[in-house]
Amino acid sequence: MIKAYAASEKGGKLAPFEYDPGPLGANEVEINVESCGICHSDLSMLDNEWGFTQYPFVPGHEVIGTIKQVGSDVSTLTPGQRVGLGWHSGYCESCQSCHSGDHNLCSQAEMTIGGHHGGFAEQVRAQATAVIPLPETLNPDSAGPLFCGGVTVFNPLVQFDIKPTSKVGVIGIGGLGHMALQFLHAWGCEVTAFSSSDSKKKEALELGAHHVLDSSNAQALEDAAGRFDLILSTVNVKLDWNAYLNTLAPKGRLHFVGATLEPLDLGVFNLIGAQRSVSGSPVGSPVTIKKMLDFAALHKIEPVTEYFSFEQVNEALDRLREGKAHYRIVLKR
Repeated sequence: MIKAYAASEKGGKLAPFEYDPGPLGANEVEINVESCGICHSDLSMLDNEWGFTQYPFVPGHEVIGTIKQVGSDVSTLTPGQRVGLGWHSGYCESCQSCHSGDHNLCSQAEMTIGGHHGGFAEQVRAQATAVIPLPETLNPDSAGPLFCGGVTVFNPLVQFDIKPTSKVGVIGIGGLGHMALQFLHAWGCEVTAFSSSDSKKKEALELGAHHVLDSSNAQALEDAAGRFDLILSTVNVKLDWNAYLNTLAPKGRLHFVGATLEPLDLGVFNLIGAQRSVSGSPVGSPVTIKKMLDFAALHKIEPVTEYFSFEQVNEALDRLREGKAHYRIVLKR
């Protein structure tokens, strides 16, 4: 039996829960969970915002732990090895996306917290392909958020071949945005943080931004016309997207990694005239996750984290729900 914390209903409090995972699959591993980050997606799933949550629901998809046991066909991981597990816990391994190395785009990918019990538990299981060894120089206590939030903001740099000379803006300096600033600075880009919070300006500069632009100032946005090669939006709220489109250089890209639920209101001529693009992307493939971890280790990139015990899970979720997290929360044994 695996001991976990689960909610029995939409938006409910988490309580102790046990389940029988059954026999370990030939291509699976079981991980002893040492820590697990809390992502806003955990809240969205807890509240069934996306309409497919199954209860009882065990959140947690930013797992750090050690391999407890491996299936009979697993040769890439060994018991005792420290690893991480992110948004996906398995892939079909037979579609064109998987064969191309784009496992994160597999239409049959299994979500770690969707139809599967997640990492707010003593153990969690996953397909070996989805489990990535942790570089020894990374701090295991704070590394969990890299497996979802970190790779989410790193993936576009790889997918769109962002150059070190690129001018990049980041909308929202929070759980995703604060990691984006660090990655982009280390990548060599000229980095601008869009923020409406004066209190975050100093920290944004410390995290890697070269400039901070007041996103609540319409004139400041207007004055930035034609400046950016890429803008990463990490927020989940509706903004004046046409104003941000106007700040893009010719062939610039407005890219969404934050899951705003409202439709985008965009003027097509704002796209056509300067050949601009609008796009979005999910988390990265296992290969991209490994690249991201190696890059983070080399450049000493680390999420800014707060820690709670697993027994404090409801207190930690409330803190995230109230927007008080700075910037990521990790449950730790």
